[in-house]
Amino acid sequence: MLMRTDPFRELDRFAQQVLGTAARPAVMPMDAWREGEEFVVEFDLPGIEADSLDIDIERNVVTVRAERPGVDPNREMLASERPRGVFSRQLVLGENLDTDRIAASYDEGVLRLRVPVAEKAKPRKISVGRSESREAINA
Repeated sequence: MLMRTDPFRELDRFAQQVLGTAARPAVMPMDAWREGEEFVVEFDLPGIEADSLDIDIERNVVTVRAERPGVDPNREMLASERPRGVFSRQLVLGENLDTDRIAASYDEGVLRLRVPVAEKAKPRKISVGRSESREAINA
């Protein structure tokens, strides 16, 4: 049987694993939404130990770093599709969020960040006072 080989097929497959595709990002896919007075961001990080997570905040940029250890070199791998090593993702948050009060939790492979809306960005009412000085109009 004659088999056709494509020298770029393996390169394409490797690039998709490392870089991902639009339909399937390779590293740290996330969801983000608003819940009342805060924004919630969730990152999928299966197989990551909580100790390897690192979250840095500088001004309005949040950087999440994680590490998935390499496989045992003595193990004969039949398939190896999950990215290994250190990887990171940055989020640029709007000025209307309070980066000083970000809360993070990690449970069952999902990192959740809760970012409250800054007090200055919350809607508020301004009361309108009445002026006591009225001028009489003489006709």
